Amino acid sequence: MDDGKSTLIGRLLHDTKMIYEDQLAAVERDSVRFGTTGGVDLALLTDGLKAEREQGITIDVAYRYFSTERRKFIIADTPGHEQYTRNMATGASNCHVAVILIDARHGVMTQTRRHSFIVSLLGIKHVVVAINKMDLVDYDEGVFERIKGDYTGFVAKLGIPDVQFIPISALRGDNVVDKSGAMPWYLGPPLLSYLETVHIASDGNLADLRFPVQYVLRPHLDFRGFAGTVASGVLRRGDEVMALPSGRKSRIKSIVTYDGELAEAFARMAVTVTLEDEIDVSRGDMFVHPGNTPHVSALVEAVVVWMAEQPFTPGRSYWIKQTARTVAGQIAELRHGVDVNTLEKRPATQLQMNEVGQVVLELNQPIAYDPYKINPATGAFIIIDRLTNNTVGAGMIQEHAERRAGGDLWGQAPVADRLDRRGSQVSLAERERRLGQRGATILLFGLTGSGKATTAYALERRLFDVGRTVTVLHGPDLRQGLSRDLGFTADERSENLRRSFEVARILNDTGVICVCAFVAPYDAVREKARQVVGADRFLSVYLSAPVDVCRERDRTGAYELADAGRIAQFPGVSAAFEDPRHVDLELPTHRISVAECIGRIMELLHERRFIE
Repeated sequence: MDDGKSTLIGRLLHDTKMIYEDQLAAVERDSVRFGTTGGVDLALLTDGLKAEREQGITIDVAYRYFSTERRKFIIADTPGHEQYTRNMATGASNCHVAVILIDARHGVMTQTRRHSFIVSLLGIKHVVVAINKMDLVDYDEGVFERIKGDYTGFVAKLGIPDVQFIPISALRGDNVVDKSGAMPWYLGPPLLSYLETVHIASDGNLADLRFPVQYVLRPHLDFRGFAGTVASGVLRRGDEVMALPSGRKSRIKSIVTYDGELAEAFARMAVTVTLEDEIDVSRGDMFVHPGNTPHVSALVEAVVVWMAEQPFTPGRSYWIKQTARTVAGQIAELRHGVDVNTLEKRPATQLQMNEVGQVVLELNQPIAYDPYKINPATGAFIIIDRLTNNTVGAGMIQEHAERRAGGDLWGQAPVADRLDRRGSQVSLAERERRLGQRGATILLFGLTGSGKATTAYALERRLFDVGRTVTVLHGPDLRQGLSRDLGFTADERSENLRRSFEVARILNDTGVICVCAFVAPYDAVREKARQVVGADRFLSVYLSAPVDVCRERDRTGAYELADAGRIAQFPGVSAAFEDPRHVDLELPTHRISVAECIGRIMELLHERRFIE
């Protein structure tokens, strides 16, 4: 605040002759009443709100358009006050270049670091550090070099590839449009020359086709088109495309615009697409090339800038809007906050307004996304309060590789390539004939204390006694070995299940019946387990004892520790447990005995012909 951003933009417009005479006359009149510079206050060109003029600060984002012979510009003048950091993030979200002003008298401040951090999160690759008010420090080169050194040490941690330092005086016009004679020691370009020549053409993503469908057009029976804006990549007539999340494929029949049909469309063009085949596509779906697909998951890790006055705490339900898709979900876990001064991670249980934190999103439906740094169009989202409909946060989805054990590992190809899969000389049919059974995986899931382990081992005993080949995979046992490196966050629970059901699949391939006992709190992850094993040999059994009964049964003290905050992310207490949408069998273990539970599972195995 008060570092001269609005004055700088006013100077750019004034010195490039982009202010009409009546506008300048109005500014001259208003400068008498509201001005803070003693002369014509050019900041009034962008600070148009009454509250802004009364206080002499920028509150809302103001956009100004101008052009030179070399380039057209849209400048977003954003506020510097900490209270309006959310407005700054909004203004920066669509920009190619960030100009960060520093008052030469004060140097690098906390808000400088916060704005720089948000700029890096937003993936802006070009930053100009304009060290302003050099006239107030007598154009001292030493002051410029000291501030440059301080900022360089901080920004090195952010990984911004292009940082340019320019000493300026926005009030007097030094190094804004023209080179300043007062600073002969500065050999670089003035600000406008840099803005006219900075290379931004390669910043866009033209490799990954992402076309979110915003609207389905059906003006008559002979036309069904899908309208939207190409988020990234290039779309050509005749291209094969896949619709996500359904996975259905077709080819582009035509690309229609108001001015006629096109042979191709690229990023940021608004078009309507028709397909050669009638496939089910609706608002929020996304067209991609089949060989180049985004991640599809209901578990997402992201960095969030919190924008609401009411602090964020995990577990509350919100709307998550990403591209044209809006889904319900919650921030299941706040992994840590970020200290904007040092960029160090710090423990946090909530985020206050303008604070930044790393979170895990748990969505009711999967979304198709790319990491923000690869594709901002599909890696960005906003968080909307479901009661007030206010935007309360903005998020950037993180690189998959940065996760310790992300839910997306379910669908990832192996890191090692060129591996041959050797086929056994003993077929599955031969194994099943010898064993007299079909390989199957039975997932017993429910809250801690619902009776999963008791039921699993009792079922194993019953199956073994009637001559079946069976084994149990129990969550705590696997965490002693195969998953000893995993904790209990949302995506670590997901990874534990992924590993376990890969083992279950291998056992099923040998004809063995595998009984799996896990909490498995997330419905989307349970569905992924079904896909890994194969829907034709997967049975989900929900042990639906309510949390009050589970608490009474608990002999380990886990619920008491979770209540006291000593166990984080405990399903049913400090983390969500999703009731299943579809199960093969529900067992109310608070009302029926273990023997009756086993009897019902045996009936299901007979009914599905896994055992005779």
